[in-house]
Amino acid sequence: MKNLSLKLDDQIFLETERILTGLKKPRNTYINEAIEFYNRHQRRAWLEKQFAYEAEMGREDALEMLKEMENLDPHLLDEYKED
Repeated sequence: MKNLSLKLDDQIFLETERILTGLKKPRNTYINEAIEFYNRHQRRAWLEKQFAYEAEMGREDALEMLKEMENLDPHLLDEYKED
C-alpha cells in the first residue's frame, strides 16, 4: 500500500466528513472506494471511445466491401452458386 499526501478543498473535506459520520466508515476506506469507482468510470469512458472508433473503422471497411461487391459482374456470381 502506498502513502499519499492529499490536499482537498475545504468544502469537499467537510462534505466527506459529514458523509463519513453517517456511514461509520474510515476515511481511508472511503477515499480508496471513491478512487476505485472513479477509475472504473474513466476506464469505461475510454473503452466507449475506443469501441466507437473501432466500429467506425469497421463500418468504413464494410461499406467499401459492399461497393466492390455491387460492381461485380453478376454472371461471375452464378459460377459460385450451389445447385
